[in-house]
Amino acid sequence: MVKKIIFIITTTIITTATPSKTLQDICLNCHIKQQIPSELIYRRYLMKYSTNNNIKKRVLSYLKNPKREASIMPKQFFLKFTIKEKLDINDTLLNSGIDKYLRYFDVRDRFGLE
Repeated sequence: MVKKIIFIITTTIITTATPSKTLQDICLNCHIKQQIPSELIYRRYLMKYSTNNNIKKRVLSYLKNPKREASIMPKQFFLKFTIKEKLDINDTLLNSGIDKYLRYFDVRDRFGLE
């Protein structure tokens, strides 16, 4: 009987809980709507910071505290696009989202390099 009650409570919690938003929901959908060229932004990060580890550190730092001074984008970029609010997302989801973003745009994967 206790197992049935625990099962019902667990099932209810799982089915009624709202899924946490992903980086895709929070950031990239807006980038798509505003036609912000994510691939060009990735290339800019790659040219300046070289490795995915360095890029990840910089993107993570920027997303936690977005400021023009911390952005890699030129000043003209902000004439067309605004800086978004600081993200209210936990570090695990943020790191996971950045990893997915970097894997998606990683040029080494496109060339089959390691």
